[in-house]
Amino acid sequence: MDHNTAPTPTITVLIVDDTPQNLMVLGELLQPFYRVRVANSGERALRAANSQPRPDIILLDVMMPEMDGHAVLRRLREEPNTRQIPVIFITAMNAAEDEERGFALGAVDYITKPFVPAIVLARVRTHLELKQARDRLAQENDWLEREVARRMSENLLIQDLSVRALACLAEARDNETGHHIIRTQGYVDLLARRLVTHERFRPSLDGARLAMVVKAAPLHDIGKVGIPDAILLKPGRLNTEEFDTMKTHPAIGAEAISRAMEQALAQANDAMAAQAGEAFAFLRVAHEIAIGHHEKWDGSGYPQGLSGDAIPVSARLMALADVFDALICRRVYKAAMTLEQTTEIIVDGRGKHFDPDVVDTFLSCRDQFVEIAGRHADPDPQGERA
Repeated sequence: MDHNTAPTPTITVLIVDDTPQNLMVLGELLQPFYRVRVANSGERALRAANSQPRPDIILLDVMMPEMDGHAVLRRLREEPNTRQIPVIFITAMNAAEDEERGFALGAVDYITKPFVPAIVLARVRTHLELKQARDRLAQENDWLEREVARRMSENLLIQDLSVRALACLAEARDNETGHHIIRTQGYVDLLARRLVTHERFRPSLDGARLAMVVKAAPLHDIGKVGIPDAILLKPGRLNTEEFDTMKTHPAIGAEAISRAMEQALAQANDAMAAQAGEAFAFLRVAHEIAIGHHEKWDGSGYPQGLSGDAIPVSARLMALADVFDALICRRVYKAAMTLEQTTEIIVDGRGKHFDPDVVDTFLSCRDQFVEIAGRHADPDPQGERA
């Protein structure tokens, strides 16, 4: 900042001193270069600091009656609007302990009386430049945080769209409208939010896991892309051999997800591999759901015959969501069941097909399941099986 230039009216200096002579001397010294405001008491200083134009720097006398400079500085530092304003103490004292006390309270410098004009101007200029540098850095940090948030939001949207596109690809081959994946995702979301505080489910749903489970739910049937059209699109019931083929879709989907992770990791450099944890965590949840959503609590499901808690929580939620939707909605090979019939089948599967606690949670929010099914009803229902 060149003090030989014209005044800079946008920079405001507040001088606080109860001695008129000091106010006059400092005012005359600084006024050619800055907009100067004055206050002759601590209370007036606090009001001036909180009013417009807000000071960019404050020169504050230590020794004032009623409220001294130390008390004023403490109050300034307590207020969000004033805590960042640099304060230079004006003092006739030069004891080291007095300076230490002032610095401990947050003063940035001291100016001693009698005033030396060159020193006063140099110290004011230095701390204004430091403040301007801090302000620029804060603005740049704010911009950077907004930009990071924007890019993260953009990446999450791309991820969501990619997941949805893959899920819709699988459903399109199965004569499904795409509403099935929206409905089942809604059911899983509802169950997960109800069960996140349950001691048995909290470790698998707490924190970021819940969002991953909900986001991965649409990928549960991605393996159907590997099922031949003659079986997948058959309008009638499948025979035993055909059904055995249909039962391979969980393993096909899980294998596709595993291969995607392996290939991505193989092509990634060390830095990318180190940052892949969150993306891989999501894909691992998708893998759990794809391979486990046809497992049954009693071990009679497929493809692995898992039972009880060996079935991942994400797959247990998906199992009930998938069955509810298959029963309550019309398929090409069956009519839609009533809510009472659907509920009876799910309750009958408690402890056999489904985790008992998941069934109990479903019963506690069954009306919301119905609301989701109605809100995303198929306009021209076609169906899927298995």
